[in-house]
Amino acid sequence: MGKTSKRTPQTLSTIGNVLMGLSMVFALIIFFPIIKEEYTYRTTNVITQTATSEVFNIRIPTIGINSPVVENVDPWNQRLYVEALKNGVAHATGSAVPNQSGLMYLFAHSSDLPWRMTRYNTAFFRLGRVKEGDQIIVTYKGKDIVYRVREKKTVWPNEVKYLTEQKRNQLVLQTCTPIGTALKRLLVFAERVDNF
Repeated sequence: MGKTSKRTPQTLSTIGNVLMGLSMVFALIIFFPIIKEEYTYRTTNVITQTATSEVFNIRIPTIGINSPVVENVDPWNQRLYVEALKNGVAHATGSAVPNQSGLMYLFAHSSDLPWRMTRYNTAFFRLGRVKEGDQIIVTYKGKDIVYRVREKKTVWPNEVKYLTEQKRNQLVLQTCTPIGTALKRLLVFAERVDNF
């Protein structure tokens, strides 16, 4: 019995160390996509100037966003928009497209489950860093349309009035905030620079 009692603290210590090590490995696996994305952004000075899609694309050079846009996605149908967000930023059904007058509403994740994180389904990871005056370039059917950021707001999920106001040539970008939660919504408002 004496031998058993001497080994128990050592065994428990070993088990505790193994569990701590495994939890650290698990945490690294969870946060690796975010760390990788942030590292790439901070160490790469060259922002891709060409759109990833000539059909529909969004670029925000100051924060390194360059993502295809999936057109005509129902923002009230979770099954549809979750599938669309795997491939890029979603354009809300019923909102304007760049060659129309009205409000264009685009939304994307700022984060996702670690095993589902890709470059596109977390396209708005850095959206909170955008500043007033920053340029947003939307490519639509091969033509670049330039918008300039006017303001940002953080709102509760039920505050949808900002998305129903029909303003000529306005772009609204939306993502969840704080990153890793769905607590609130970050809205970025931008005005079209040129008139059509």
